[in-house]
Amino acid sequence: MSEVRPKSEERHLAAAPRRTALVIGASRTLGLGIAAEYVRRGWDVIGTVRGDRRTGLHELAESADGRVTVESLEMTDPEQIAALRDRLARRTLDLLFVNAAVTRGDLPIGEVPTEMFTEVMVTNALGPMRVVEVLGPLVAPAGTIGVMSSDQGSIALNTEGGQDLYRASKSALNQLMRCYAVRQAGGGRSLLLMDPGWVRTELGGMEAELSVEESVPGVVETIERHRGEPGLRFLDHQGKDVAW
Repeated sequence: MSEVRPKSEERHLAAAPRRTALVIGASRTLGLGIAAEYVRRGWDVIGTVRGDRRTGLHELAESADGRVTVESLEMTDPEQIAALRDRLARRTLDLLFVNAAVTRGDLPIGEVPTEMFTEVMVTNALGPMRVVEVLGPLVAPAGTIGVMSSDQGSIALNTEGGQDLYRASKSALNQLMRCYAVRQAGGGRSLLLMDPGWVRTELGGMEAELSVEESVPGVVETIERHRGEPGLRFLDHQGKDVAW
């Protein structure tokens, strides 16, 4: 027998607003998967893409009955971040999730050109934190701010070496997020660094252990499990703590 709810409770549920997630870097693979998973859970999603080319996010928007909004953002451009903030100024976000990373090959750090070092550090560390600093105030006081990190950013877990620049950029991201969390101490937002696991993407390679479909539900479930828990955590897609 189905549960019979009091009419007052039914009215309350009917009036409850849908939650809103802003997913930065949602054009494909993990970012797109996270956007789609939140749509599946009944959320409204604002997703960003680079430039004006058609992406998987546009296709998701066409099938989502108006619950997906596509915004353009070059995350390495501070003016574009500020412009996005202005466009969303009247929105309240329940989740801000920043998904962005590049790698430029497995070179020993002494062989990395300065231009490459700058590009990877700006894309993987500085850019995401600029987004957090500028768009974070749009997140509800008890909402969540999440950033896609990696266990390769862990100093404690680095026992094999390799991928010097990528590892350094993710370590920098983790450290900068820690600095942000200290400045936000006493606030009610949940702050998360997420390790999605080794996923078969352009960045992870085709030999990786997990598909996007295997990683994303765990990432989202972990984010939701810690909603309303203030402070910073570094977690994997199974909800386990990752060593710093």
